Amino acid sequence: MDQQRHLELEEKVVEMLRTVYDPEIPVDIYSLGLIYKIDLDDDGNLSIDMTLTAPNCPAADFIIDDARIKLESIEGIKSVVINLVFEPEWDKDMMSEEAKLELGFL
Repeated sequence: MDQQRHLELEEKVVEMLRTVYDPEIPVDIYSLGLIYKIDLDDDGNLSIDMTLTAPNCPAADFIIDDARIKLESIEGIKSVVINLVFEPEWDKDMMSEEAKLELGFL
């Protein structure tokens, strides 16, 4: 995969992650700062490290399944592995400025 195609796919991954929401929070998981790492190899295998706003998040399975289904739909992505991690622990400072504004933290 050439560099241009790689960058285009990574952009599509981010765009798709911006359509995944925690049902309890009106902000997407990317803007919330829940995505720690996006790793895309030249064969189209995607690995994502993400966290949750709380380790006991009742919507965890829904969020992860929603993300996986959407990411697998991107043309050029062969496989998707989502690793749920809790280090470092998420806090509201990881949110984008827009997310903080939307949730009333600014």
